[in-house]
Amino acid sequence: MIHVFTMNGCNIAVDGNSGSVHVLDNISNNILKNMEKFTPLDEILDLSGVDYSAEDIVEAYNEIMILKEQNLLFSSDEIISEAIATKKNTDGMKALCLHVSHDCNLNCEYCFASKGDYRSGRKLMSGEVALKAVDFLVENSGERQHIEIDFFGGEPLMNFEVVEKAVVYGRQIENKSDKKFHFTITTNGTLLDKYKIEFINEQMDNVVISLDGRKEVHDAIRYDKAGRGSYDRIVPLAQELVAGRKGKSYFIRGTYTAKNKDFSKDVMHLADLGFKEISIEPVVGSENKFFIKESDSPEILREYEEFAVEYLKCLREGKDIRFYHFNVDLYKGPCIYKRVAACGAGFEYFAVSPEGYLYPCHQFVGQEGFVVGDIYNGINNVLLCNSFKGNNILSKEKCRDCWAKLLCAGGCHANAWYSNGDIAQPNDIACTLQKKRIECAIMIQVARQIDSKVPAGG
Repeated sequence: MIHVFTMNGCNIAVDGNSGSVHVLDNISNNILKNMEKFTPLDEILDLSGVDYSAEDIVEAYNEIMILKEQNLLFSSDEIISEAIATKKNTDGMKALCLHVSHDCNLNCEYCFASKGDYRSGRKLMSGEVALKAVDFLVENSGERQHIEIDFFGGEPLMNFEVVEKAVVYGRQIENKSDKKFHFTITTNGTLLDKYKIEFINEQMDNVVISLDGRKEVHDAIRYDKAGRGSYDRIVPLAQELVAGRKGKSYFIRGTYTAKNKDFSKDVMHLADLGFKEISIEPVVGSENKFFIKESDSPEILREYEEFAVEYLKCLREGKDIRFYHFNVDLYKGPCIYKRVAACGAGFEYFAVSPEGYLYPCHQFVGQEGFVVGDIYNGINNVLLCNSFKGNNILSKEKCRDCWAKLLCAGGCHANAWYSNGDIAQPNDIACTLQKKRIECAIMIQVARQIDSKVPAGG
């Protein structure tokens, strides 16, 4: 399938089965807009609304035919099927998410983890469980050399001693296990201090700090048990940590809700605070006044488009800012295998509860029906794991014929399940927003590519 759109003066076509992107002149744009599927030339010549000479139409059509013969337009899904078959043979775990704390010192309104305890009671992971989880990943990672451990919560800094133990232990066994650990921690930042910042910057390959943007937006939702906003505590600590990263990865990860649909202001506020790596995610789901509703979509779609133009202007002015959702790399992006089912939940990636139970991902922790085993006895619910492994962009009916499938990899399993009770039924609003973000990202990439080819003074 072909998706044709125009944004910021750029005519663009995306081939859904190859992922290829094409910049169109006006005549090719008008021809392809009238072709939901491949259409013979004589039918194109008869189409009303294509206001060009027959000679021009034939020339443009022949150029489209060349791209079709190269499988860059109207391509089949054969390469995707081959990638899925290859992915089914993938062996070995890649990552574990350790829930070192099922407790949190904040009381955020939209928290998917039920204010930190995952509806399973407040508890902390013991050192024994954490070290066993490290061993479990090593033992089950097959021939993979690079493996990942994410420290998560609740608030993982409430159990920082165990985080330290796991990291130190992992570093100690790297050489003898012939593995290389990649450590990440996700934190609300309020419990950072000089010692923790130094340890994190030395040992953590990536850090995610939760900060929603403007003070009034952040404090309205992310407050402590006493109802006090957390913005003033987080910002200076986050700035200190980021200043010490010295080129290592980090993200300021915010969330926007139905209450702040002008989220681009939050992105730019974070940039003004000196943060360069920024992600602002929508809250989607159901039965919460903060969740994005279908009626919010038109306003949010306009916000994305307007922000994409402003973001492009910032890049052209040399401003050092990277908005995660607008950074799709069309040239050196994920390989086809990664685009089939991006996250690997339930077969490459698992979450570990404080007791040592295994779940397909961090968002399923606490849901009894999603326990797939434990770190002592391994995986015993193979059927559930296979359902995740087989859940891909061709098995999902909604994704199969979607132009964006290779650029979103089918969306989040957890969002699908919490919205529709089925990991194979993507959340409709999440899909709508994701497709608009992809359009924006493609437009920015195309514009930057055009910029790079314009001669100085041109």
